[in-house]
Amino acid sequence: MRAFQLLWGLFFFLMPYTGKADYPRPWQMYYQEPVTPVMDYLYDFHHLLLWIEGAIVLIVAALLIFVIIRFRAKRNPEPSRVSHHTVLEMVWTIIPVLILVFIAFPSFKLLYMMDVTPKAELTIKAIGNQWYWTYEYPDHQIHFDSNIVPESHLKPGQLRLLEVDNRVIVPVHTNIRIITTSSDVVHSWAVPAFGVKRDSVPGRLNETWFNVRKVGVYY
Repeated sequence: MRAFQLLWGLFFFLMPYTGKADYPRPWQMYYQEPVTPVMDYLYDFHHLLLWIEGAIVLIVAALLIFVIIRFRAKRNPEPSRVSHHTVLEMVWTIIPVLILVFIAFPSFKLLYMMDVTPKAELTIKAIGNQWYWTYEYPDHQIHFDSNIVPESHLKPGQLRLLEVDNRVIVPVHTNIRIITTSSDVVHSWAVPAFGVKRDSVPGRLNETWFNVRKVGVYY
């Protein structure tokens, strides 16, 4: 296990741009920095699954190597005719069930956390259009369109295909409800650092929420 941890640490040390940022980086292979409770939980759940999957891969690989060496033809000129082993079959049935049950509890908690919006202090309606978004703040009579800034109009420091002419402004440490729909085709309203992604479907209202704890610009 110690060797596995060292190899894993070396991998991330050598990998450029591990994604600790508010926006995508070249060669990024990991999550952006989480800034909401939902993304924190997604981040931790990802790590939990990664360790479980890694352990399973190592155990299966070790068993395969053991079987290849222990039961090779040279060592077993007369192959065993045993077709099954009741205890062994019970073990490799019960252990995966226990692993799935162990994974299910945090999974259900995360699904509930993402799906149930707490009491919101601000509501924003996001309407998907080709190729821009329309935003409404129903409680404040605010309505505006948000378009991608063309590459020829980008200023120094602005990001291609991510910068918009009108940004959505929200307060930190506030429960924000997002209601999203579409005026034409299916779109998707997503902010990776928030752990938020909701389809915007014509004729239907989908809802999600976030609570940002850190001031910044998120794409």
